Amino acid sequence: MQDELATKLQQLRPRAAAIHAALQHEIDRLAFTSPVPHLAPLDHAMPALARDPASGLDSLNLEWRDPHGHRIGGIVLHADGSFFAEYDVVRAHPLDTSLFIEAVSAWGRDETIKSEVRCLPMSS
Repeated sequence: MQDELATKLQQLRPRAAAIHAALQHEIDRLAFTSPVPHLAPLDHAMPALARDPASGLDSLNLEWRDPHGHRIGGIVLHADGSFFAEYDVVRAHPLDTSLFIEAVSAWGRDETIKSEVRCLPMSS
């Protein structure tokens, strides 16, 4: 299982790096001033293989946790080339005081990466 994980990680590392860059780009677009949120480095994500119940094939899961062990983000790379990623930002929107930024997310298949900022309305 460790050999399979290492192989999958090596194969999918370029795609994971591109997804990571897309998530960081979404944060950078927001023009935060101090403190500026940054994604944890890709190398800090804990890798694991998990069986995808839909396809029955193994997916590579990369997960970031905070110092308390709480999940703060992750990338799931499926065997069919599709993926989903998210990373918690949890801050007030720097340009629109009516919005709270929950997270940044990315999804797609193969080399196609779509990404967005997930916002919630601030309660008044």
